[in-house]
Amino acid sequence: MPPRLSPTVRQQRLGIELRRMRERVGVTPKSLAATIGTDLPKISQMENGKSGISAERLRIWAGTCGCEDGPYLDALLAMTQDRRKYWWDGYRGRLPNGIIDIAEMEHHAASLSILNSTFIPGLLQTPAYAAAVFERLPPQYRQEADVRKAFRIRRQQIFVDHPKPYSAFLHESALRMQFGGPDVLRDQLLSLLENSERPGVEIRVIPFSVPTYTGSGESLYLARGPVAELDTVQIDLSHGPTFVHTQAELASYRRIKEETARIALGTDESREFIRSLLKDFA
Repeated sequence: MPPRLSPTVRQQRLGIELRRMRERVGVTPKSLAATIGTDLPKISQMENGKSGISAERLRIWAGTCGCEDGPYLDALLAMTQDRRKYWWDGYRGRLPNGIIDIAEMEHHAASLSILNSTFIPGLLQTPAYAAAVFERLPPQYRQEADVRKAFRIRRQQIFVDHPKPYSAFLHESALRMQFGGPDVLRDQLLSLLENSERPGVEIRVIPFSVPTYTGSGESLYLARGPVAELDTVQIDLSHGPTFVHTQAELASYRRIKEETARIALGTDESREFIRSLLKDFA
């Protein structure tokens, strides 16, 4: 089978974990290739996510590298065996891969937590709010606006099809930013209140009255994996989504999330705060 031209973030992540496993104990690619019965280029392709690895070879790889972490290995084995087509694959070639990878990340996460200070997170946006967000795209991307909106709204089906714990920490500035104007924002705030009543969904507000805090001004999306080693953080940058998964960076972003949870209003207080903002539209 030829190498993948554009491996997904999940496929790349499996390769990264294979390389980490090998480098941790100093096993050379050449030695590992001989052990699992393949050639040197194939090892490189596996570690770059451009080629898959069978469950049998993964077990040999782990044994050669002295990996005895059962839950971690089980999680990697599950990644090798998942070769199904998902709904987001229908958008490949129509949207940038990074955007599609967000849906893949959300689907496979054990839980999701997002911190945003400038706009309402995608999983909580109304169609009108999402359309207004995409109106500010650079001219070269505006032709994708309708497809991006449809993709974003389809992602919200995760609350129905694959419900999981979801926490959104929203700065007051995100609640006041009028994408689409006051009517759109009013409906968006009402939608936030409705979503906050979903089982497993936690929406918490950081008001202007809270002093500057660690992570203020950032947009961070933490997806918990089946084991902590497989957590992922997605960050919005001007050129598109970026995915972070080095252990040092993950530890830093987990601390930011914990600090944010410490200073944010509770869920009931947050609902009351959102209701108070709605009085501006009376």
